Amino acid sequence: MKKNIISSVSNEKIKLLKKMSRKSVRDEIGQFVVENLIIIHDAMRAGVKPAALFISADMLKASGKKLQYVLDNTDEFFLINEKINKYFSVLSKPSGIAAIFNKQEKKIDFNNSIIYCNAVSDPGNLGTILRTAIAFDINNVVVDAGCADIYNPKTINAAKDAIFKINISRDENLKLFEKIKSKLLIFAADVKGRVDIKDIGKQRPFCLVLGNEANGVDEQIASQADKLISIRTSGKIESLNVAVSAGIIMHAMWSKKR
Repeated sequence: MKKNIISSVSNEKIKLLKKMSRKSVRDEIGQFVVENLIIIHDAMRAGVKPAALFISADMLKASGKKLQYVLDNTDEFFLINEKINKYFSVLSKPSGIAAIFNKQEKKIDFNNSIIYCNAVSDPGNLGTILRTAIAFDINNVVVDAGCADIYNPKTINAAKDAIFKINISRDENLKLFEKIKSKLLIFAADVKGRVDIKDIGKQRPFCLVLGNEANGVDEQIASQADKLISIRTSGKIESLNVAVSAGIIMHAMWSKKR
């Protein structure tokens, strides 16, 4: 394993790390940053190696099994100091480690169910949906142009290693949605939906559409859904958080499969 020491924020690699906090840069180079040891460790255990790895001196001293695994499976890393870590980190308290990964976008597998995210704008919600999908054996997620960035640091922190385990595709102008519609049943989550999730039979595979936190599923998409589904509640609140709704619906459908 080769160790390279970086001692200045003027280093080109550090400048790039700093710039990668911007979506435009991540899109341009096709890479993203993870500042979480557990996510980096789990990604590497799943066979996904980072393009570059940066570790602070304090993190290296602390060590631990997860960090040792990362080091044992790394050809080289860059040793940085706390000042440099603080310079590029998007975290309020830098973690002491950062890894650059190549984007993981993969083609949809139409033999498995699909989660279609329609203008889900909060990165935390989007990341939670990705993680929940994997938990309930759904391996495909589609995001449209109105969604938060899949590779936003907040999305990554919520998704954990699900970002490396799921097929992610982007949809433009409903082109992919139309293809999905031709192959699978479409269920759209809607507070006004007339079909309760408990009344849905075994439907595999299917496409579940989740809408914007404030406005719900776009009318153009909702009008093409085979069924508008809802979650029965006490009625004491108007609606549920989109990530919470996603978890309840996915669990219900997964349970029917078993």
